[in-house]
Amino acid sequence: MRLIDLKNYLSKWLIQMKNNFRVSVSLWTLTVKEVRRFLRIWVQTLVPPAVTMSLYFVIFGSLIGPRIGSMDGFDYIQYMIPGLIMLSVITNSYNNVVSSFYSVKFQKSIEELLISPMPNWSILLGFVLGGVCRGLLIGIIVFGVSLLFYPDFTVANPLLTIVVLLLTAILFSLMGFINAVFADSFDDISIIPTFILTPLIYLGGVFYSINILPDLWRSISMANPMLYVVNTFREGMLGVSDVSISFSLGMIITFILVLTSSCLYLLKKGTGIRQ
Repeated sequence: MRLIDLKNYLSKWLIQMKNNFRVSVSLWTLTVKEVRRFLRIWVQTLVPPAVTMSLYFVIFGSLIGPRIGSMDGFDYIQYMIPGLIMLSVITNSYNNVVSSFYSVKFQKSIEELLISPMPNWSILLGFVLGGVCRGLLIGIIVFGVSLLFYPDFTVANPLLTIVVLLLTAILFSLMGFINAVFADSFDDISIIPTFILTPLIYLGGVFYSINILPDLWRSISMANPMLYVVNTFREGMLGVSDVSISFSLGMIITFILVLTSSCLYLLKKGTGIRQ
């Protein structure tokens, strides 16, 4: 009996290892596919953010910045750098996932993923990793561009900077996934970034500190979740923030957990996929 039990145990263990290997290979394949997708069209995905941010630095940093003076004790162009990096990371991680997953739905190739042995969490993780890779790469590119205009920039807290950058890319990749799940047309994937996401980011302290606002508008700004994301990243890069860092990190992590659960539930239910 003991020999039979040992054989059964080894058999189950080998089957489990085989399944784990398949999941690992499929996850790696999906992630590589997502990364290659935006690298293949690098002229459309990597170059525009660099050009756009260069214009921001030229117009607001070099031309208007000297007239504004300092902001929270920093040169205005230096104060802008964390906000512009975060703006690029948010928009690109979001747009990468929403466009990629909706394209998979539109082309009906989502069916190949659903009938594969990949569990739902690995499908979600593959798309999110693609969005995170693009967001982080764009963030590095924008930071490199910023050094051309402000070579003396130094990061105050590298660990906090990297953590916030990674968490932000994950958070907005998950948001892009949910947008893609409910989208019924290509127009639907641009409504939220254009009319909701971008205004909230611009009003979230990218170009200014809320301390210069009147009390009423400062109170209204505190209800903007983007304010906490941008200022937490600014704390990492400059060492200054308008909000509580511990509260902001807790809020970001909480949203990540909630959105992850929501995405897995939508995949399991087949919302927007199996109709």
